[in-house]
Amino acid sequence: MLIPRILTALVLLPLMLAALFVFPPAAWAAFSALVVGLALWEFSRMVAMPRGVQTLYLVGSALAAAACWFTGWRPGPWLHGVALLVWLVLAPLWLARRWTLKDGWAARALGWALMWPAWLALLDWRPTPEPAHAYALLAVMGLVWVADIAAYFSGKAFGRHKLAPAISPGKSWEGVAGAAVAVAVYAYFVSGQGWLGQPLPLFALLPLALALTAVSVVGDLLESWFKRAAGVKDSSALLPGHGGVYDRIDSLIAVLAVGNALRALLGG
Repeated sequence: MLIPRILTALVLLPLMLAALFVFPPAAWAAFSALVVGLALWEFSRMVAMPRGVQTLYLVGSALAAAACWFTGWRPGPWLHGVALLVWLVLAPLWLARRWTLKDGWAARALGWALMWPAWLALLDWRPTPEPAHAYALLAVMGLVWVADIAAYFSGKAFGRHKLAPAISPGKSWEGVAGAAVAVAVYAYFVSGQGWLGQPLPLFALLPLALALTAVSVVGDLLESWFKRAAGVKDSSALLPGHGGVYDRIDSLIAVLAVGNALRALLGG
């Protein structure tokens, strides 16, 4: 399992960096839509969407994304508000109540509410391949990766108190604490580099980074619950050694949506 995981990472990382720093806007929009679209496909499988409905749902989503790109449409405050409600209110409540979900209009709307703001955030954060835009988005992605890696190793080393045993038994409060410490160090480093492209002093950036770390945990747990409710180990087998695309970006879609909403609503 380790070798396929490493080999897959060695292929995906250069592809991601090339897309981030080199792709022109249209290619970046298509690439990011493919990534998020694959996660939406995996979500549709976990809610047991019938094949015909799934095809219409995904094709309709792709056509809507194309229409957004070609018309230049961007979300207004209302959609950013929806994204904040989804991740700051609905998702924690979903985890607390451990609701199950099968195909229907509620499931289809939830899939869009999870994935659309993340894709639009990728476009907003990186409108062109200029280094300033690419580094700003990379800094946000880096926060999620640092939190994930730190949570894994600190949880392995010190994990005693389970975070959500009914949802993801392997996660611990010690892992969350390790993620918070690592992200605090990361925020200090990133603030000095100016990657976020925002004139935020450290005393403002640090609580924001820690809040986004909490959002990343919620995103991770929500996808874990979807899998547990569906009775599957991974969202798919698209990425050897890593599971599915949704498995890899579960925290990222939450952080992108919330971070972009805050940035837009606060005039960043």
